[in-house]
Amino acid sequence: MATHLKDKEAYQRLNFLYQAAHCVLSQNPENVELARFYCFTQKTIARRLVLRQDPSVKRTICKKCCSLLIPGVTATIRQRRKNGKSRFTVVRCLSCGQSKTFLNNPDYCLWADRPEAQQEQQNQPAQASSSKNRQKDSKPQESASKSDSAGQ
Repeated sequence: MATHLKDKEAYQRLNFLYQAAHCVLSQNPENVELARFYCFTQKTIARRLVLRQDPSVKRTICKKCCSLLIPGVTATIRQRRKNGKSRFTVVRCLSCGQSKTFLNNPDYCLWADRPEAQQEQQNQPAQASSSKNRQKDSKPQESASKSDSAGQ
């Protein structure tokens, strides 16, 4: 329980740093260094505490220079096609030139968003507690049946 609260506080801090980086760039787009510092701090805290960040957050931070990737301000976004079938989104950081490529597949679903992933997380604790309840329930029934037979 205490580790859950510690993680909650850490996630709140990561969220605050991410929002602060967005606010800094929205108020003054030339202040990229401060936003980069916030994102770098966020990344180091997540790495130090071994916390997983949401994929939508990771996609908006440059892996090379840790700057926040906002289209038109700190990044350029282009749509590309390969072999006429598959489409890609290419995000290029204006600070360091690093590119990220994302597949544009409307049928693609992240593992975290799939129902199987949600089921695994919910079923494991429920199964463990339900098996304990079954064991507890079976013991009183046995003792009740023994007392009934002893009384007859």
